[in-house]
Amino acid sequence: MGVDSGISVSYPLGTTPACERDAKALEFIEEMTKYCDNVQRNVLSEILAQNAGTEYLQQWKLDGATDRETFKEKVPVVKYEDLLPYIQRIANGDRSPILSSHPISEFLTSSGTSAGERKLMPTIAAEMDRRQKLYSLLMPVMNLYVPGLDKGKGLYFLFIKAETKTPSGLVARPVLTSYYKSDQFKTRPFDPYNVYTSPNETILCVDAFQSMYSQMLCGLIYREQVLRCGAVFASGLVRAIKFLQLNWEQLAQDIETGYLSPKITDQTVRDCVSKILKPGQELARFIRKECCEGNWEGIITRIWPNTKYLDVIVTGAMAQYIPILDYYSGNLPKTCTMYASSECYFGLNLTPMVNPSEVCYTIMPNMGYFEFIPHDRSGNDSVTELLDLADLEVGKEYELVITTYSGLCRYRVGDILQVKSFHNSAPQFKFIRRKNVLLSIDADKTDETELQTAVENASELLKEFNTKVVEYTSYGDTKTIPGHYVIYWELLVEDPVNGPSDDVLDQCCLAMEESLNSVYRQSRVADNSIGPLEIRVVKSGTFEELMDYAITRGASINQYKVPRCVSFTPIMELLDSRVVSVHFSPAPPHWTSERSF
Repeated sequence: MGVDSGISVSYPLGTTPACERDAKALEFIEEMTKYCDNVQRNVLSEILAQNAGTEYLQQWKLDGATDRETFKEKVPVVKYEDLLPYIQRIANGDRSPILSSHPISEFLTSSGTSAGERKLMPTIAAEMDRRQKLYSLLMPVMNLYVPGLDKGKGLYFLFIKAETKTPSGLVARPVLTSYYKSDQFKTRPFDPYNVYTSPNETILCVDAFQSMYSQMLCGLIYREQVLRCGAVFASGLVRAIKFLQLNWEQLAQDIETGYLSPKITDQTVRDCVSKILKPGQELARFIRKECCEGNWEGIITRIWPNTKYLDVIVTGAMAQYIPILDYYSGNLPKTCTMYASSECYFGLNLTPMVNPSEVCYTIMPNMGYFEFIPHDRSGNDSVTELLDLADLEVGKEYELVITTYSGLCRYRVGDILQVKSFHNSAPQFKFIRRKNVLLSIDADKTDETELQTAVENASELLKEFNTKVVEYTSYGDTKTIPGHYVIYWELLVEDPVNGPSDDVLDQCCLAMEESLNSVYRQSRVADNSIGPLEIRVVKSGTFEELMDYAITRGASINQYKVPRCVSFTPIMELLDSRVVSVHFSPAPPHWTSERSF
């Protein structure tokens, strides 16, 4: 597609594409969004034709049909549990065309959970090119709003996570780990608008400390060249600043001497960083001066003075990190550039410099086939007629359903989106939340059922003391770094003389952590991105006061239910004013990168 495509592109006032490559990318976005419904019909037809011979589609008796109407009539809407038997067969070595006619190249592990494990999402090799295509659209859009990004570097804290192998030998790993270890990333062509301070070797280091240390060191060395600073999630960038707080003295010493700390034992990291690290007494003095007094307000712009924006996801659960990022950066703009998941990459933000509360994502109709369930706020989970991408209404909320080239058909992702506007004929969505998720600090997602199970398991430790949990609620505390779960317990102690000791209640914290999913436990043990779980025991009668407060605000006494997660400041202040004891998990929970299949 070139200038003869007939697509006219309107740019933000006073802007033009940074280069010819950008112009073509922006033209592609316009074409996809202008002919949104036609693209969607073609995508579905391609997927159904490609996978017509699969066991999954054949059971629904499509008889080779590739049209939208037959597909909607015959193929059911499903959840992960419906697909799990097929996925387990693939994981265990069945090479027949079960979900996809193309060989499954690997499994992408979703941060959603199933029976305490990451979900396994099958993918095919061609999907990597599709994901790379979406990545290639991000900077052409950003260049319209922030000129001159080819004159410096991006300081990004990027990491790979643990991976496993299924019994059949297929790798199972997070989608970003898959991308960073791919040839598309490792051998990407030079792009002056997208240069990182971190060498590939530092990103691909499996040791979280060595990876963070070496990336931070390179970021400090190139500090005057840094034009943008980021991580995938806001929590990752907050964690990086906390890391600087804890390790600035050693980092300054490395820069002063020109010799890398012996704590960095990965030889590939030592080799690549040693090529960059040279003795720099002036830089070392500067870092000591900025960090020694413990004033971290505006630290990002003080150390990296040319930073124009932060590139982090601050929508959904990540919005809780906005205040601390504002504090660290002096209120730099925060951009959320793309919307993606393990199941599918969806789209991008065409107005990346807006306030986080106004972020909208435009789903690119070439990435997969998308349908939408009108969202019922009452909690009714029944599926009504599904709507197509071009048929949605501004202001309404929908649950996203996807059909992918890799073989997912009418799969409920669990994301709730609200249509805010349209770009051409493509809706622009605000991400509202993950369906049923109560607690989230980093990549973890804990729902109400899982929290209930964790409380029940921990309560077993109280039985011998004739004590039970009367009520509970929770919140994700991100004022600490790393953030952690806080659980409020109201206890009924039948024999106060022989009630549970502090040590027993500490063990209750650990028992809850042991009951939470593997994503949470990995974040606690391997990634250090979540701190120890905390239980705050409140006075007897506290939850009655909570109900009274809710009723004064208009809640119905007949329909009132204790909220299992709270965020409203007056409610949290009420709870905290009734706390009688505080307890933390005394040890990390069990976690291993191995998993059963």
